[in-house]
Amino acid sequence: MKKALLSLLLIVGAGLILLPLGIVFLTSLTPPGISPEEGIFSASFTLENYQQAWHRGKFLLAFANSTFVALAVTALQIFTSALAGYALARLKFRGREAILLLILATLVIPFQLLVIPIFLILKWGHAINTYWALILPTAANGFGIFLMRQYFSTVPVELEEAAALDGANRLQVLWRIMLPLSRPALVTLFLFTFIGEWNDLFKPLIFTTKPELRTVQLALAEFQEQFTNSWSLLMAAVIIATIPVVVLFLLGQRQFIRGIGTTGIKN
Repeated sequence: MKKALLSLLLIVGAGLILLPLGIVFLTSLTPPGISPEEGIFSASFTLENYQQAWHRGKFLLAFANSTFVALAVTALQIFTSALAGYALARLKFRGREAILLLILATLVIPFQLLVIPIFLILKWGHAINTYWALILPTAANGFGIFLMRQYFSTVPVELEEAAALDGANRLQVLWRIMLPLSRPALVTLFLFTFIGEWNDLFKPLIFTTKPELRTVQLALAEFQEQFTNSWSLLMAAVIIATIPVVVLFLLGQRQFIRGIGTTGIKN
């Protein structure tokens, strides 16, 4: 009875979450000129909205820019988080706990509060209106460092000691022992970072003005301004911008759930 009730609650919860997405999808299939209320309950659906939204919104360049920026930021965050997380988890030095607390304190500071000093630094470095302006401000992240530190703490020390006896140094231990064993945490960090960068509108809006540097979210915002009254086209554009992150999450959901479930458990 408990399992059946729990399953029912989960089904209801999933339905409530998926209902808005279903409405968005059905609206994107309605022919132009038909209101969303009429289109959802009608039997006439078309895929023409996706083709028009793709060409009118010029999403090809935006997809390329978002993919490049998201992959670059994700690679840098994995690199910096792995190094810093391993140092905080395994190396013993004075002030280690204070540094960890300082890193955690950065999580409570909104990025918007730092935009002015970051903008001035980027302007001083002549990085405004370049890809560097979209990559460098989030190249390191306190959440990623904490996540990797917690996961590294779950790896038995005996494995590192055995590698050290074979002549491996710290970097070799990190590359050959710790990172392969931390795949769930790496996938979790990859998904969090990539999806966050893909959905980011603030950085492209503040640090860039060139049309050739438009990202998906900036293109979607401009598309919304142009086609405010065309709900079918607008919903088609939303679906187009959402598909990559949904597919990415579905591919990595097992490792993601495992990484979230095991992070923080210490042997």
